[in-house]
Parts: sequence; C-alpha cells; structure tokens
Amino acid sequence: MLCVMCLTHVCAARSNSVLISRIRFLLFPLGFALLLTAIISQGGMALNAPLDVRQESLTASPTPDRLAKPTMPASPSQADIGAQVYWLNCSPCHGDRGQGLTNEFRQLYPPEDQNCWKSHCHGNVTYENGFTIPKVIPALIGPGALQKFPTAANVFGFAKAAMPFQRPGVLTDKEYYQIVSFLLRENKLWTAQTELTASNADQIPVGPPPATPTPQPVFALSSTQPYVAIVLIVGVLILILLFQRIFRNKSHL
Repeated sequence: MLCVMCLTHVCAARSNSVLISRIRFLLFPLGFALLLTAIISQGGMALNAPLDVRQESLTASPTPDRLAKPTMPASPSQADIGAQVYWLNCSPCHGDRGQGLTNEFRQLYPPEDQNCWKSHCHGNVTYENGFTIPKVIPALIGPGALQKFPTAANVFGFAKAAMPFQRPGVLTDKEYYQIVSFLLRENKLWTAQTELTASNADQIPVGPPPATPTPQPVFALSSTQPYVAIVLIVGVLILILLFQRIFRNKSHL
C-alpha cells in the first residue's frame, strides 16, 4: 500500500510539473508577441504624427533675434528693400516692429544701453558727435500710425525733411520711398505691388484729408454804394473846412 500510494503521488506531481511547464512555454511567446505589438503601435503613432510636431520633439525652436537684419525674398519688392533700409536707419528709435521706443523694445538692448535718456547716451550730456532724442518717439506701424499725414507724399516729404533724427535728409529719394512703401504695406494702406514714386505718392491716401475751411461770405458792393461813399467823403471834407473857418474867425476876434 505504501509503495502504491507513493507511486501515485509521484505520478501526480510529475503530471502537474509537466502542465506548468507547458503553460509557461505558451505564455512566453504570447507575452513577447504582445510586447512587440505595443512597440510597433507606438512607433506607428510617432511616424503618423505631423512633421513639425516630430521636429519640435527632436529640437527646440530657436528664439528669433529681433535685432537682426531682415531677410530678403528671392525677388524683393520695393517694400521688402524698405524693410532693410528701415532696420538700418529707423528701427533703433522707432522699434523693430514700428512700435516706437517702448519699454518692451528697449529690453532687447544690453542693460547699459536700455536707458536711452541717461547722460553720455542720448540724454542732456551726450558723447562726442552724439545727439539728444525726444522723450516720446511715436509708433510708425499700428493703430493710429501716420494718421496726421493725408497722403503718402506727405509722409515722404516729412521723412526727407526731418529723418533720420540725427541727420535729416541723408538718404536718397529712392531710399525714402522704399521706407514709406514698407510702412504703408505694414499698415495695410498700400499693397506695394507697384513701385511708389513721386508720380503716384500724392494719390495714395494715408490719414484723413485736411479740413476744408468754411468760406466766409463776401459782401459785394451794390452799384450805388460807391457814390454814397464819395458823397460821405466830400461831406466830411466840407465839415472840416467849415470848422477851420469858424476857428479862424474866432481867432481874429
């Protein structure tokens, strides 16, 4: 009996171990297949993502240098060239976006150059060949910009007569027109598809037209008024002569 019982237990243990081994053998490839499926699925999602998203995940977008020279298209227009002329001659005071000399724009400069109105910068005591700038420098691009000028010709005339602030009139007429074309395009006042010149600048509206003075009524003289005036003048002269004669007679008495 003992021998039979022992043999029975040994056979059962052997059968159980064989079953567990078979289960493990089946679970291993199944788990590997599930893992491989998950990896392929994640890779497919990454490949199906938009190109710009994948690029952003690989490399961070560089911060643009707002003080850098504007890039030019392959076939630059007059306004495109004007953007570079503006950058070189106007942006240091009027801002990289035409916003004026704002606090936000001045933060782009090195710390020692951010206070433009201190002495030995552009304040009351300037360096050799320096100049003092106004406390407020207006915006050239944005709501309300350039509205005091009726036409593009007026903008050109003011820019040539007064700008750049430290050396008015130093640019050529071609460069001034390039700057004006750029400013009008940025303010959506000019498509810049044709070149801005002296022949068409006065036909491009910018701000409201100047107010027309109300004509004052002119009182025309009637046909009889000149004669009345002559009679009055003669009458005054006669009275003067009479008074003179009266005074003379009194003096003789």
